[in-house]
Amino acid sequence: MIYVDADACPVKAEVERVATRHKLEMALVSNGGLRPSQNPLVQTVVVPEGPDVADMWIADRAKAGDVVVTNDIPLAARCVENGALVLKPNGEALTEANVGNALAMRDLMTDLRSADPFRQGGGKPFSKSDRTRFLDMLERLVRQASKANT
Repeated sequence: MIYVDADACPVKAEVERVATRHKLEMALVSNGGLRPSQNPLVQTVVVPEGPDVADMWIADRAKAGDVVVTNDIPLAARCVENGALVLKPNGEALTEANVGNALAMRDLMTDLRSADPFRQGGGKPFSKSDRTRFLDMLERLVRQASKANT
């Protein structure tokens, strides 16, 4: 199963193509606003409004042998803890070895932003190379997950 934290995810179509090629079920999880896919392998899950409701839905279900696509570091940490393989839309895999550092960096950046309300900027824009890196890494993780499920 592939779980996608679908709110503001720039690679939903790419995940659907890979899931279809590998005949894997996929869940697009959001608070709404997504057009349902006609693909029978794709489940559109609409959770109630509220902070982190979609994240909790995914974290409660993701387990070893699953792949999770998210930019949310706390969600990624919970999924890694459950044994799932986690991938950010820019192609960066989050694992037991690096998710702690990613969580610490997220917390540091949150503190810096709150200390300086005039701080501008965010992350760099999503690029074509990010999409390519994502597709390559997703393919690897899907193969790795299918080996774990056999």
